[in-house]
Amino acid sequence: MAVTLTSLSDLAGYGFDDIIDARAPAEYAEDHLPGAISLPVLSDAERAEVGTIYKQVNPFTAKKLGAALVSRNVAGHLLGPLADKPGGWRPLVYCWRGGQRSGSFAIILSQIGWRVETLKGGYKAWRGLVVHEVYDTPVRAPMVVLDGNTGSAKTEILKLLPAHGLQVIDLEGLANHRGSLFGAMGPQPSQKAFEGRLAQALAALDPTRPVVVEAESSKIGECRLPPEIWKAMTRAPRVALSAAPAARAQYLTTAYADMVADAARLSRVIDLLKPLHAQEVIAEWHAMAGSGAFADLAKGLMEQHYDPRYAKHRARIDVRLAEVDAGSLRPETLPDTAARVAEAVQALL
Repeated sequence: MAVTLTSLSDLAGYGFDDIIDARAPAEYAEDHLPGAISLPVLSDAERAEVGTIYKQVNPFTAKKLGAALVSRNVAGHLLGPLADKPGGWRPLVYCWRGGQRSGSFAIILSQIGWRVETLKGGYKAWRGLVVHEVYDTPVRAPMVVLDGNTGSAKTEILKLLPAHGLQVIDLEGLANHRGSLFGAMGPQPSQKAFEGRLAQALAALDPTRPVVVEAESSKIGECRLPPEIWKAMTRAPRVALSAAPAARAQYLTTAYADMVADAARLSRVIDLLKPLHAQEVIAEWHAMAGSGAFADLAKGLMEQHYDPRYAKHRARIDVRLAEVDAGSLRPETLPDTAARVAEAVQALL
């Protein structure tokens, strides 16, 4: 039986025990349905080989080879990852378009006696729902942007706002990046995977309650914000956090502890700023990093690089604005700051 999804929330409602992505590993790595496990019926090389034979020889020869490879690979899955599945196991299997790869896998599983279902339209159908959500659908909840200069603890405050009845979308968390040149946190999702995560967050919003997002540029690392959410962010009222430069600098040395601990990486990122600053400024920042004066380095980067750029960007935005003085940025003071931010958000709407 083929399952048809009409919304992004449908998938969870079916309650499948496992969601199996039967596509090749490279396809899975680029993007996949939430929670899916990769059990490819063809490897990347095998898929390329079958496709080449299909085009250059004939479809019959390609299908015969494909059937042999699929049978062998599914046998490996049955003797490996699926060996301990009980009789009542109920999986969903999908491929690119819900065709031969998932169909072949599902037939074998069903003959064993498992209650297997396939996804009508496969990953392509899921991707269509994602594209509709992030590219064609206006953000369904009233939005407020949490603004503030670098080091004002915006991300930490954002995570505390749900306790005050506010919805949040952590864009940096979805993109696995802190949004600045220094903000890499490891591999980022592909653009498609980022959009999939974002689509689910947007689809889950309650339109009767405000949603707060952190101020970002149109790209978070290598992940691009789709136009609908970017337009909503540029029009949304803002709550701007402020804190003294010394407090912000100290906060940054903690928040970016991974960068501080990696001298070579820190040096490489400072070098990326060479086109934007005088040689002596870059040299001074390298000297601070080399001597361990990380708070001074953070203060210099804020005053000479980040703060002027934030100010220039804000000058182009004409929206309602509320300001909240964070004061101290010590961890124990952030819950109180979050409460005041939540009050400011409600007052703007």
